[in-house]
Amino acid sequence: MKVAFVSNYINHHQIPFCNAMYGLLQGSFTFIQTEPMEEERVRMGWHGEDCPVYVRCFYEEEETCRKLIQACDMVLFGGTDEESYIVDRLKAGRPVIRISERLYKTGQWKAVSPRGLRKKYKDHTRYRKAPVYLLCAGGYVASDFHIIRAYPGKKFCWGYFPETRHYPLEQLLEGKGYGADRTPYLLWAARMIDWKHPELALETARYLKEKNLVFHMDIIGDGELRSKAETLAQAYGLEEYVTFLGYQPPESVRSFMEKANIFLFTSDRQEGWGAVANEAMNSACALVADHMIGAVPYLVVNGRNGLIYEDGKIDQLFGLTERLVTDRIYCKQIGREASRTITEVWNAENAAGALLRLMKRLSGQEGAGEQEESESVPDLRETFCSPCAPAPILSEGNARRRIHRQLL
Repeated sequence: MKVAFVSNYINHHQIPFCNAMYGLLQGSFTFIQTEPMEEERVRMGWHGEDCPVYVRCFYEEEETCRKLIQACDMVLFGGTDEESYIVDRLKAGRPVIRISERLYKTGQWKAVSPRGLRKKYKDHTRYRKAPVYLLCAGGYVASDFHIIRAYPGKKFCWGYFPETRHYPLEQLLEGKGYGADRTPYLLWAARMIDWKHPELALETARYLKEKNLVFHMDIIGDGELRSKAETLAQAYGLEEYVTFLGYQPPESVRSFMEKANIFLFTSDRQEGWGAVANEAMNSACALVADHMIGAVPYLVVNGRNGLIYEDGKIDQLFGLTERLVTDRIYCKQIGREASRTITEVWNAENAAGALLRLMKRLSGQEGAGEQEESESVPDLRETFCSPCAPAPILSEGNARRRIHRQLL
């Protein structure tokens, strides 16, 4: 089987998955990059020095890439909205697997827009009965596409697969330290922009300080809100509790995660996935995360391998973090299960294997793999999804009610 993955550009979050596909397909895999990486991402360390051998650039060899896209047995398409790259394949009825984050990151109410619905019909809904399938990169993606009646029975769980490190787990946990003589170490890492909510990390630190708890928090990242965050830290008297580390390259961020006990993930609904969740969990951090983050419904079993708070409910964020700081045995248990989730289930190798099995089942079989859809809500205390499993239609309302009941 020959497979092409058409996306905007290769980056460190995609390379592990692409490497796994290249190996499983014995070289019959190509990543077609449609544009150069933005300068901001290059400055953040997303651009590696060595380009993988399977990468070809559409803007440098357009004719070759177009022929390859048309000739492959299966094409993965995501990371770009420009359909001109696959239009010939779609017209010919050749199978395509789309990869998509949410359609409505800022609110599903936007689905009522007539203009928007026309565009969604053109891009998605009209392929209801065509051999076009959807990998849902986030827990609420299937719900968004369900609203526009696209890909019925053809939506599958997906996400991002940054490097998975296979640590000696107990040795990693021992290095973090959970005894009474060790200061609980909290970490926050992201771009400092509005929907990442760096202020929530500082509000949490203020709460812990007012509770007279011993802890230290590092904040990694830079951006438009850094100055405001530093001013807030000073106003709360957090100089001895919080350190601003500024921008750090991806490798350094992982090193900090390997030392941290708790990782605060405070983004809101605009976080389509959030690969930092994979990395923190892999590093055996106890994750405290907003329920609207795309990765959370797929990765986190609430209370077992992470803790989830309702979007906008800052008191829940405070309470869950306090529990981890004060109950160190529980914190260690959560971190252990988090790491196992990534090393045993949600990693590039498993994803590539599951996707290859799915592609073999779907290839050349129009309508193959369709399953009956329902308003299915996974019990976030009992199970999490795995790559390429049928994607549950997880509505925002049901997800919020489920988390709310669990926290009562």
